[in-house]
Amino acid sequence: MVSSSAKQVFIQGITLAGRTFRPSDWAERLAGVMSSFRPGGAQPGSHLSYSPWCIPTVVNGIKCVVVSAELRDHEPMAWDFVMNFAKDNELQVGEACLLPDTPPP
Repeated sequence: MVSSSAKQVFIQGITLAGRTFRPSDWAERLAGVMSSFRPGGAQPGSHLSYSPWCIPTVVNGIKCVVVSAELRDHEPMAWDFVMNFAKDNELQVGEACLLPDTPPP
C-alpha cells in the first residue's frame, strides 16, 4: 500500500515471490504508455519522450519505474492504471525519493 504522502513510488521489476519480471522491456513499455500524461497535457510529439511523472530507470541492477505523486494529483485514473499494473503483476512497490546524480569529486 502506498501512503498518500509519498512523493515518488518505485515499481520494481521483481515480483513479490522474488522473481525477475518479464518481458525485459516492461519498464520502457509502461512508461511509454504513460508518455502523454505530463504537465500541461499531451502536446504534439509528446509520445516521443517519457513523461516526467513516469520514468523507467535501473536501481541496483533492477529495472524500475519511478512514478511521481504529481501523476496522482493531476491524472488519478492514470495513477490507478499504473498502481493496478503493479498489483496485478505482483510487483514490489516502494516509496522513495530519486536523488540527482552527484558529480564526481
